[in-house]
Amino acid sequence: MELLKIEELSKNYLTKKKVICALKNISLSINENEFIVLVGPSGAGKSTILSIIGDLEKKSKGQIKFSKKNIKVGYMFQEDSLFPWLTVLDNCMLGLKIKNKITKEDEKYVKMLLKKYGLSNFEKSYPKELSGGMRQRVALIRTLAIKPDILLLDEPFSALDYQTRITVSDDVFKIIKEEKKTALMVTHDISEAISMADKVVVLSNRPAVVKNIYEINMDNKTIPSENRKNEKFNFYYNAIWKDLDHYER
Repeated sequence: MELLKIEELSKNYLTKKKVICALKNISLSINENEFIVLVGPSGAGKSTILSIIGDLEKKSKGQIKFSKKNIKVGYMFQEDSLFPWLTVLDNCMLGLKIKNKITKEDEKYVKMLLKKYGLSNFEKSYPKELSGGMRQRVALIRTLAIKPDILLLDEPFSALDYQTRITVSDDVFKIIKEEKKTALMVTHDISEAISMADKVVVLSNRPAVVKNIYEINMDNKTIPSENRKNEKFNFYYNAIWKDLDHYER
């Protein structure tokens, strides 16, 4: 079932001298429980799309249509943005506190997530006591605490080293799938995109348009680290690499 439909989305920025078109007529449908990944050249407007969906930025033209009313959007940024003076549990409860909607059921739900994903022994710990991977899991649980209908992930692994990045992508992927969440993620990493996505959307250089959409169909599809070894992985990698405007400036 379709959860989100983007129709003819455009975004223009005004400078003192001219109008800069960042996005041009972007159209995309996202179904419930789908994991969609946006890739494209630097500055192509990938994060701008997330910002518009999350109502952090205004569109210039087009429509953002949700199939349900009162949709909750969860946003996970490049940095984990955990507050160092708050415990793991308090960090996870932060979004709920901001909305002034904390119930005993909310706290029970958060503690269940922490236990389910191996963090129950760290409820009273502080972010400095956690590994990079654990911090990202805490950041995701904080996002899940508000029970969002869709998760927006803006390069959530970019601050991690390569080995940790792969491990954490497995963790985040498993959590999103197990919690049956819809996700839209931005990354510069083609391998990351293919290994995690149900669909990869390739954007062109600015002004960004949808250049291609790939449905990632792999036999025996599993966690991202294993998907990188799939026999179809190189096919998708080469196709997407050719679509990216590496030399068009």
